[in-house]
Amino acid sequence: MTGRGRAVTLLVVLGFVAFLLWSTLASQRAECRVEVSFQGRTGSATASAASRGDALREAMTSACGPLTASMNDRIACAGTEPVVRHCRTL
Repeated sequence: MTGRGRAVTLLVVLGFVAFLLWSTLASQRAECRVEVSFQGRTGSATASAASRGDALREAMTSACGPLTASMNDRIACAGTEPVVRHCRTL
């Protein structure tokens, strides 16, 4: 492959990566940070999503993950009220 061909290929790859990054980040409109207390343990997480509700749900799921050992515990943890909840618009 010639030097010009490599340069064109590199530009195409970089353009594609930039497009993927832009399209992923453009859909993120809200960010939520939560702290959860479950069975004497605490966990925290931050998540972003297209809506506040989705970001809050994803942050709760992420915060509860390390605190639980079974699906029943994950469901129970996700249903608890977070100790700290902070959401913002991006």
